[in-house]
This record gives sequence, C-alpha cells and structure tokens, in this order.
Amino acid sequence: MPSTNLLEVTDLTRIFPIGGGEGGRQRLTAVDSVSLVIPVRQPTMMSVVGESGSGKTTLARMILGLTPPTSGAVLYKGNDLRRMSRAEWGQYRREVQAVFQDPYGIYNPFYRIDRVLTLPIAKFRLANFKAEADKLVDESLRAVGLRPADIRGRYPHQLSGGERQRVMLARLYLLRPKLIIADEPVTMIDAAVRSLFLNILLDFKETYGMSCLFITHDLSVSHYLGGDLLIMFRGRAVERGTVDGVLSEPAHPYTRSLVASLPSADPRHRWQDRIESVISGREAAEETQDRCLYAERCPYVTDRCLAERPGVHQVRPGQEAACFLYDAAGHDLPGRAAVTTIRSGD
Repeated sequence: MPSTNLLEVTDLTRIFPIGGGEGGRQRLTAVDSVSLVIPVRQPTMMSVVGESGSGKTTLARMILGLTPPTSGAVLYKGNDLRRMSRAEWGQYRREVQAVFQDPYGIYNPFYRIDRVLTLPIAKFRLANFKAEADKLVDESLRAVGLRPADIRGRYPHQLSGGERQRVMLARLYLLRPKLIIADEPVTMIDAAVRSLFLNILLDFKETYGMSCLFITHDLSVSHYLGGDLLIMFRGRAVERGTVDGVLSEPAHPYTRSLVASLPSADPRHRWQDRIESVISGREAAEETQDRCLYAERCPYVTDRCLAERPGVHQVRPGQEAACFLYDAAGHDLPGRAAVTTIRSGD
C-alpha cells in the first residue's frame, strides 16, 4: 500500500564525536530524536526555526542523505533512505531538491551559469534536442523573474546573490520536485529580492504542488510563508503547530523568548522594552541529555526540569510543546498573556 506521507522523519538523531580528554572522546548531540511528517496529497509549507546551533542544518542534511543519522529513520514515500535501491535513490534525488544558504559557494566558478540548468535537462532527459533544451532554460529563467539574455553565458561572479538564488529556483522549475529543502536561502540576499524569492516558493507550492521544508532562524520569514512551524532548541523539537497558532500563542518558554525578541514595526515602541528576561539564576546542572536543556534560561524552571527530560504534550488542538508546564490537563503557562501577537511588521 502506498504511503500516505511524502516525508516521514522518525526519532532522527545525530551525535558527533568532539575533542578528547579523560574517559574517551566527548560527544555533541546535534539533533536529538526529532520527528516530522509532510503528507503526500497536500502540498505543505513547513518552517523549522531555531537559533544558531539548534541543529536545523544537520536535520536538513540528514533528510537529503548528505549526513548519515546516528539513529532514527528518514522515509520517503515509505522507503527508508538507507535501504533504497539505486533506482529508488535516483528518483529521490530527482524529487527532493535543495536550495542552500550561500548563493555563490554552490556554483563552480569555472562554468557558466547555463550549466546549472542544462545538466539536469540532460541527466533526467527533459529534452531530446538542443533547441528544445534552450527553450526550457529560457522558460525556467522567465518563470523566476530573470531575463535569459541577461543571465545566459555569464559566470557566477557576474551575477548578484539574488540572481544566483533565483537561478537555483529556475532549476527547481525545470525539475518540478515533490519536496524542496531550503536551508536559510534568503539570509544572504537583500530584502527586496527576499520577498520575491519567498513569493516564488509560495507560487511553486500553489501552482505545481511542491512541498517545502524551510530552514530559518527568522520568525518573520516563517510568518510570511505560513503553513506549519517546528521550533528547535539545542537539537530538540520543543514546539510545533501552525505558524499562526504558535506565533499568536507561543507555549514553550523558548518560543516565547523568540517571539518577544522580534522588533516592533512601530517606531514609538522601543525594541528593548519588548524583550523579556529569560535568565532564571538557577545554577547550571551537569551536562546531560536527560533533562530540559532550556532549564538555565527558563523563568519557570523547577527541580524536575533538571532531573527529567520533558515529554511532548498537547497545548491546544494542533499545537504541542515539550514542556512540563503542560503535562497535566488544564495546566497552562503562567503569564502567557504577556506575549500574544507577533511583532514582525509583515
């Protein structure tokens, strides 16, 4: 029976050995038992948000098959990436495409831009003749707001960062993948091109049915894209739900701190007046995974937080958080009304 999920990530974990010292090498848990699902029938936009070092990029690399997981599984249409046949892997590479952060580093500076588009046409036999291939290249560039005459025949260094990223979108237009993994793709481009890039992704979702897993540290970007939201902290998924639900009523204390740190678009309100203190003053516990990793920064920390790992609890329909504040029915976050709306200016 065909799987009902396009992508299913189950308890995905990646541990890296680091350094040395007495007792053997230390270990860094970059991703810690993260699970997510993207359905096959409904195009989905899912944002994965967290600060630097939260494990977002490592998660993306494991889904793409670039980094092997320590444990857990990545299933595409029900097939485990680690057990795919050569033919299945080839189909996966066609149907799951990536857009990375650096708009220059992903290009070979010795080749013209055209090669980024002509290679997939040849590899996946999208055209039988050169004239047909040229027509496809021109069509893909126009689809992302670029003029073929201004782009074709040029080298990567002759294009702006925004143009280079849109060429990668043109490549997606050619391949029409089922799933896009976008890892911080708008971080290094200016605001005007950023909105154009995001609008193209949304158009791909609505017009061609492409789902997208969008990695970002910027809550305002996830708010613009809409859809589903997964919040990560130090390798763990601490909250998930719809973008509107999580940002209007953040449940986990870490999510609340992220929302509170967003600057207001109103110049009459000082930014620092909107930021809540999250330093608890509690002494740091011994470094271990068997506890809440946010405990030292949480204003609601208890001894239990330092001794046990919190489970995932439903906060309200469609929204859940990994926090002890919600492990009993009707137990809500104290002072939640202090942060009730996103202040992104969008």
